Amino acid sequence: MGSIIDNDSSSLAEESLLQDEEIKKYTGDGSVDFKGRPVLKQNTGNWKACPFILGNECCERLAYYGIAKNLVTYLTRKLHQGNVSAARNVTTWQGTCYLTPLIGAILADSYWGRYWTIAVFSTIYFIGMCTLTLSASVPALKPAECFGSVCPPATPVQYAAFFFGLYLIALGTGGIKPCVSSFGADQFDDTDPQERVKTGSFFNWFYFSINIGAFVSSTLIVWTQENAGWGIGFGIPALFMGLAIGSFFLGTPLYRFQKPGGSPITRMFQVVVASFRKRRLVLPENSSLLYETPDKRSAILGSRKLEHSDELRQLFN
Repeated sequence: MGSIIDNDSSSLAEESLLQDEEIKKYTGDGSVDFKGRPVLKQNTGNWKACPFILGNECCERLAYYGIAKNLVTYLTRKLHQGNVSAARNVTTWQGTCYLTPLIGAILADSYWGRYWTIAVFSTIYFIGMCTLTLSASVPALKPAECFGSVCPPATPVQYAAFFFGLYLIALGTGGIKPCVSSFGADQFDDTDPQERVKTGSFFNWFYFSINIGAFVSSTLIVWTQENAGWGIGFGIPALFMGLAIGSFFLGTPLYRFQKPGGSPITRMFQVVVASFRKRRLVLPENSSLLYETPDKRSAILGSRKLEHSDELRQLFN
């Protein structure tokens, strides 16, 4: 009788061990594949997926700085604007580039997810680059050259074509800038100690890719614009933006995806309201009792549970 019980216990232990081994094959952070299925660690994410994301970021930054670094020169020499007007237009455009990420971040977190936000806005970006290239290449859209000291002003159509392409780029960068770095971090399972350590290395390579793109733009692209013509000077960044999109889509089967978790703005206001209403409550000594559920994962689909912190406790005291 005792041997039967021992055999049953042994088989249950083996079955439990096999189940644990099977679970460890899958990611523990809730990530899924392109079709929404749980993903195997060995087949997706990690460094296998990162080269496509890093390539996208490098090419996108090359395209951006290929326009931004020499934009004042183009406005003054080709569109015949004054220095003040050119500087104002460049500053306004760059400011717009840093405001549009708010749009991209909200869409990614609430509705589309990071992958589709990057894909859609990269396409918009590429259309803007092509429009800008055409505005500097097609005779009807290209401003006339100066004759001596006489510089004919650009026509309304020429202005419209140029600034339409320029602000499409500003819109496009709004979906790429806030999503690419976090999408790269999604490729590493933060519940796995071995993969979590690799996230830091990814960000090192991520910023290295940004600087490579900026360096090439500041040297090769600027030289091309000054010596070979603005059509080619804008066309090369447009080509690299096309390569960025191709690189990004090429890695689709290898990516890990986090599902959208709803509007972060709504949750932010919920936290502020809840904090104010419960400001008189006495906090329990055991911080684990503060979690919204006893589960390891967040109750909000697509979000991760935050660790307890006392840093903002004094705000409502």
